[in-house]
Amino acid sequence: MEEKRRTQRSELKSRLMIKRLDNEEAGEEVDIEITDVSIGGVGFTCSKTLEIGAIYESFLEIWTKEVLHTFLEIVRIEKRGDTYFYGSLFVGLPEMDAQRIGIYQTVTNMKQ
Repeated sequence: MEEKRRTQRSELKSRLMIKRLDNEEAGEEVDIEITDVSIGGVGFTCSKTLEIGAIYESFLEIWTKEVLHTFLEIVRIEKRGDTYFYGSLFVGLPEMDAQRIGIYQTVTNMKQ
């Protein structure tokens, strides 16, 4: 499979709460399981169906137990059994938060 990622991805054992922004309804918060994260975006699995192009508000808990308030645009969907795998891009990720993710990747690479 051809690698399409522009930046290095790292696995991050964390959970994320998301809700769709462009819908006036209160929305439902959904737990998702993060499979990888980079300064460009997040790959995750979810049992709910999300839509390509939709932007969701998210609260990403990183390895330091800090919570990053981010926005994710869904750019890829792949169904795997009863679960959906999503590829998403950060929308407007602050530079400080991007640096936190970059530092994590550097430290992870040094351990390998």
